[in-house]
Amino acid sequence: YGAKIRAPHALVMTFLFKSGSLREKLTSIAQATYTHSRNLAYFVFTYKGLMALQSRLQGKKIPFHSFFAACIGGWLVFGDNNPINSQIIMYLLSRILFGLSRLAVERGYIPQPKQDPFPLVAALIWGTVLWLFEYHRQTLQPSLQSSMTYLYDDSNVWHDISDFLIYNKRTDSK
Repeated sequence: YGAKIRAPHALVMTFLFKSGSLREKLTSIAQATYTHSRNLAYFVFTYKGLMALQSRLQGKKIPFHSFFAACIGGWLVFGDNNPINSQIIMYLLSRILFGLSRLAVERGYIPQPKQDPFPLVAALIWGTVLWLFEYHRQTLQPSLQSSMTYLYDDSNVWHDISDFLIYNKRTDSK
């Protein structure tokens, strides 16, 4: 599963934003795919092993087991702050925030919104990320910085149609 998810992403991001030879790019793609796949496999093995152990020791499965097993697995497998783990954690964080919001409504902790809150959430997220990009760029994750630099800075200069179709940052002097 990790290879299925990571390989296409690494391929696109590498060819859009990384420099180097074709061999270096392919090595980078393979390394990112391997790291993502290995980490997911280690995490699943750790999580399921700890779930089975807790269930066996207590004679039944309880909700805390899932949280505890995942915390241990997260610490051991995803605790190293590297680009792959960072991206996975950010991906999960966004899904968790949406899930917790929905759970809060389901449980009655917050009222069901009368209107779809998504447009407001989208506006606040885009407002915040562009403010951070413009005034506190260093606080953003490196691949997000690269994407935003490409979209908002590099797009200020155009040479020809290849800027739009391939990449708009010249390394040679044409």
